[in-house]
Amino acid sequence: MSVDLDRLMARADELWEESIIPSLSDFIKIEALSPSFEPNWREKRELDATIDLFTKWLVEQELEGMEYKVHRIGERTPVLLVTVEGTGSGEVIFYSHLDKQPSRPELWSEGLHPLKGVRRDPWLYGRGALDDGYGGYVCVTALKMLQEQGVPYPRSHFLIETCEESGSYDLPPYLELLTEDLGDPDLIVVLDSGGPDYEHIWVTEALRGLVAGNLSVQVSNEGVHSGMSGGVIPSSFRIQRMLLDRVEDSKTGKILVPEMYVEISDKVRKEAEELGKLLGDEIWAQLPVVDTLRPHNEGSAEILLDMNWRPAMSVIGANGMPPTQTAGNVLRTHTDLKLSFRIPPGVNSEIIDSILKERLESNPPYGSKVEYIPDAAADGFHAPAMDGKIADALSSASLHISGLPPMATWVGGTIPFMAMMQKKYPSAQFFCTGTGGPGNNAHGPDEKLHIPSSKRLTAVLSATIAALSQ
Repeated sequence: MSVDLDRLMARADELWEESIIPSLSDFIKIEALSPSFEPNWREKRELDATIDLFTKWLVEQELEGMEYKVHRIGERTPVLLVTVEGTGSGEVIFYSHLDKQPSRPELWSEGLHPLKGVRRDPWLYGRGALDDGYGGYVCVTALKMLQEQGVPYPRSHFLIETCEESGSYDLPPYLELLTEDLGDPDLIVVLDSGGPDYEHIWVTEALRGLVAGNLSVQVSNEGVHSGMSGGVIPSSFRIQRMLLDRVEDSKTGKILVPEMYVEISDKVRKEAEELGKLLGDEIWAQLPVVDTLRPHNEGSAEILLDMNWRPAMSVIGANGMPPTQTAGNVLRTHTDLKLSFRIPPGVNSEIIDSILKERLESNPPYGSKVEYIPDAAADGFHAPAMDGKIADALSSASLHISGLPPMATWVGGTIPFMAMMQKKYPSAQFFCTGTGGPGNNAHGPDEKLHIPSSKRLTAVLSATIAALSQ
């Protein structure tokens, strides 16, 4: 039985308005910080609260053949597994997460708040609306609509974790525990991504990996008047600059660790050129930079390669420095920096962790106390393009519903789950997608979900998974 695409789109619109947006707005109200940002997550029970909210909505969907269970291993964050028995051939795993990044309400625009769902069409504002609160709703709704049309669908598993924003370090034991329950998937669907616009359905073929750690430099046991110590005791900040010069060229931004690089193939370069022509200047224009700023490398193709296939370092946090308005004339005892390295697909994150620790800690300048503590590590992901009936269904549904073909892209961010699942299920096809796009500001102030493209994706996803059973 074929899928009625017009009916799918109309129903997706109804279910978003009547069911998804109200529940997603309630989800936004829960802070639900990922465990790396909230050590007391067990006592606060907010991660549990997100699962309770989602399962309440899930039960209301009245899916046939559905069962669910919240799994807990020791003191690890909980994982929700939902299984729906199929009426046709094939097997699929859907993945999303419910934990969130921290937010600073004072940085949000007037009338907006990270814990308040605010709709200003075409957007739904609030922390977690985009990353990744909507994912589970979209996947379940896609299957629900097939049941309503009486279209055969594959056996489906919905794996929803609460540790993704911390690098999914709790997830591997659950994947081992649930191996039998998860079966042998033909397709793995991940809704935690997006693309360069809101018109196309975007398929993410590559994601960078992540290596992060805390670099600490200590020079004294107490603060000393800078008039007495300046120029005598080496500044901990200057030593930090010296150490960072070991891993990054501050003039160019080029990473100085050869092991962080992969060879960029002619195929990837050609894809970058083609995607760059499609996007034009928009790929740089969409970034909220000051008017006079220029990119590391000019040209859309080079920006795409920098963003996805070359390593980069960011200093994302600091300790040991008082606010400027209260800073006295004191040489500080220490400077701590949180470093975040993005690494291209194919680079082993654990090896990079070891290399960084050795490079940053060896021969500390002036005999200072230097310590690098790895904090997070996740490999990147690179999957071949989808093919066969799944790709055909995706293309047909996208053309019918959005008027545009699906597009392949890369995303410079990291989804640790992808590399884990690729290693576990090497023969499965991957459909990594989502409705992240220009200005959505995931993790930042004014995070927002684009509602119209999310509705379209729900309908396209429904038609795509139905193809497994055709």
